[in-house]
Amino acid sequence: MHPQPERVPYHLAIIMDGNGRWAQERGKPRHEGHRAGTENLRRVLRLCSQYGVKILTIFAFSTENWGRPPSEVAFLMRILETVIDREMEDLHANGVQLRHIGRLEGLQPHLQQKVRQAVERTRNNDRLILNVAFNYGGRDEIVNAVRRIITDGIPPDEVDEELLSYYLFTAGQADPDLIIRTSGEMRVSNFLVWQAAYAEYYATPTYWPDFDENEFYRALQAYTARQRRFGLVEAADHP
Repeated sequence: MHPQPERVPYHLAIIMDGNGRWAQERGKPRHEGHRAGTENLRRVLRLCSQYGVKILTIFAFSTENWGRPPSEVAFLMRILETVIDREMEDLHANGVQLRHIGRLEGLQPHLQQKVRQAVERTRNNDRLILNVAFNYGGRDEIVNAVRRIITDGIPPDEVDEELLSYYLFTAGQADPDLIIRTSGEMRVSNFLVWQAAYAEYYATPTYWPDFDENEFYRALQAYTARQRRFGLVEAADHP
């Protein structure tokens, strides 16, 4: 294990990109890349616990991913079900609180029930919160929040940033401090578009299945070196 960085993000979010290209470069079908990416999540969860990250949000399946080939969508659904079946008790034993962010609509009823049961089973754990963004889109999240605010009859002059944040899927959680995107792409991809207003971003060309401890530590080092200003400036920077 590397030395503890000076600063560690309280809330880390990851766009786990590159599974398909990882597989294709090895002459394997795309689903083998998704399988390898799922296996890598175990390693990253362990690293988050070791280094003191308190919230991890992973982008597992976007609202746009329904447009992928049906066979790939079906495989991703099976992966979610398999992870719940095989990993939930280990996650529970290790103090991980599982939360789903996104819409359950679109998932088969039995899978919706499994997600709800996993969330309920782990709801009192407090070592690490794992937000799984599945059937999630940042714009859809905001639209959903606005609709709920209107449905609840809240007057327009009472709507502010704090209230809207309360209606998001991540209600009650700190905004992400660091967002990592693997595979070298430089896009936000509709991920946490409200919550990430002042997040630090870190991109690496490494595909997600190869994002190991050394890569994880490089991201933490980069975060430590950043000067977070949240739209402000230091007194010495004023003309």
